[in-house]
Amino acid sequence: MAGVSLLLEPITLRGLTLPNRAWLAPMCQYSAQDGMPGDWHLVHLGARATGGFGLVMTEATAVVPEGRISPQDTGLWNDAQIEGWRRVVDFVHARGAHIGVQLAHAGRKASTFRPWADARGSVPEADGGWPTLAPSAEAFPGYAVPAEMTPEQVADVPEQFAAAARRALEAGFDVVEVHAAHGYLLHQFLSPLANSRTDAYGGSADGRSRLVEETVGAVRAAWPDERPVLVRLSATDWREDGLSVDDVAAVAGRLGPLGVDLVDVSTGGVAPASISVGPGYQVPHARRVREVTGLPVSAVGLITEPVQAEQILVEGSADVVMLGREALRDPYWPLRAAHALGVDAGTAPVESGAGVQPQYLRAQWR
Repeated sequence: MAGVSLLLEPITLRGLTLPNRAWLAPMCQYSAQDGMPGDWHLVHLGARATGGFGLVMTEATAVVPEGRISPQDTGLWNDAQIEGWRRVVDFVHARGAHIGVQLAHAGRKASTFRPWADARGSVPEADGGWPTLAPSAEAFPGYAVPAEMTPEQVADVPEQFAAAARRALEAGFDVVEVHAAHGYLLHQFLSPLANSRTDAYGGSADGRSRLVEETVGAVRAAWPDERPVLVRLSATDWREDGLSVDDVAAVAGRLGPLGVDLVDVSTGGVAPASISVGPGYQVPHARRVREVTGLPVSAVGLITEPVQAEQILVEGSADVVMLGREALRDPYWPLRAAHALGVDAGTAPVESGAGVQPQYLRAQWR
């Protein structure tokens, strides 16, 4: 008899039912030109949709050109990029999966070399880089000093995200995620380690969270009521002088009433820190955010084994697991997980997003 697995059960957020709780985490590919996704993105995301992931998330997709982490990042700041993304979205949908876009602005961590380049740090303007912006004129170590954003530039950010969300809708995305983690612009505003402003967007915790709240509100207003909005938060800065998990849980609690349907819980990135890394090392932070807010959460971070992922869900630490590097190693991880957990993925209809594609039936685990 087929087994029963919470990992492989559907989850419904608003009007969208995702076929399982094993999702592909957003991972930068550094392979776009002028913000346009190409064949690499089609194959990368399409393979994971074929592999049974219930939701595949794009990499951090810039809402403005200067918001890219690297010159090779994808974007949704112009209408031409809609067509590039639609090709990817249509293929994912044809595999029975769903797809979400992570909207982002890198702030002071923008205009950097991609990881396999010979150089490190900020890309000079002469080599295709650009001046960066941030809450305060304080550099991330090893990067160029950013310009402090004017009040007018800060006020533009929510609409920049909302405009990208409207383009994402035209491209056919099912889910949109606001990236407010990993030391990028919205996280920079949240954290006292990067925000020393004295205006309404700095100072107290309420001031530092204002831009995140305004941005989420603007995206929610631009996105259909029946489709989910997610937000990625770094639940700790891993430093005593930075954000704690309870600080971030309080922020998440304010985002729920603004229309956030799930909090994608990660950690770190805003400043150098000592992090003790091990299997599931970020799961306790996801559990705490879930306990404080009552919102659904996803957990990510060295989740590699099906039994491990199942246990995270069964014990109530998260509602969804996101896989990153393990999904790069194994695009068909959810199908392998079904076998490991005793669930017959071969009997599920392909249209559910949970089954083996007919071209691959003869290779399913038995």
